[in-house]
Amino acid sequence: MEQLNYRSVFDIIGPVMVGPSSSHTAGAARIGKVIRHIFGEQPEVVDIFLYESFAKTYRGHGTDIALVGGLLDMEPDDPRLGDSLKLAYEAGMEVLFTPKKEKAEHPNMVQMVVSKGNRKLSVTGISIGGGNIQISEVNGFKLSLSLGTPTFIVVHQDVPGMIARVSNVLSDANVNIGTMTVTRESKGENAIMIIEVDERDNEVLEKIRQIAQIHSAAYFD
Repeated sequence: MEQLNYRSVFDIIGPVMVGPSSSHTAGAARIGKVIRHIFGEQPEVVDIFLYESFAKTYRGHGTDIALVGGLLDMEPDDPRLGDSLKLAYEAGMEVLFTPKKEKAEHPNMVQMVVSKGNRKLSVTGISIGGGNIQISEVNGFKLSLSLGTPTFIVVHQDVPGMIARVSNVLSDANVNIGTMTVTRESKGENAIMIIEVDERDNEVLEKIRQIAQIHSAAYFD
């Protein structure tokens, strides 16, 4: 799983992308890719709930193909993006789009519920313009993740000692934790750690992934 890097929200030249709108295509593709990396693998079933502007124009503006392309680990400028729906079908990924009429916190908002076997993850993403995105919810837990701060997102089994194990890896690498948020589906099920750190250390990610009962670990800066 590769590291994802994002430019500043003040990137005035805009992103290199496929499609007519940076918000509806480049931003959507990045949301899909981030969700793929948080989940840790390609999902088998994907429910995509679209809100506001995304709900009204997702087919005409290519939001649908961009979201699915991101889930297939494509970049916004990937020439295969236009065929993403076909490629997802060929890869055995079942995708359902549901436009919602409810008001949302942002006009370009999407919630994805991805699953494979017994694993399930819900993530809400917002395309804020210029191809830039925010993650506003993970498994029902509200947050504001703009991917501008070095952040680890770790999905793991809810068992005693997991927080200490991950914290020890960071401590041993002399990486200071700025904020840590932990949430879980229910006792003994999947849990998520969102850890913002002060220092960038790419080698830490592999050490975290080697911890027993870690389902996936992703690093964003």
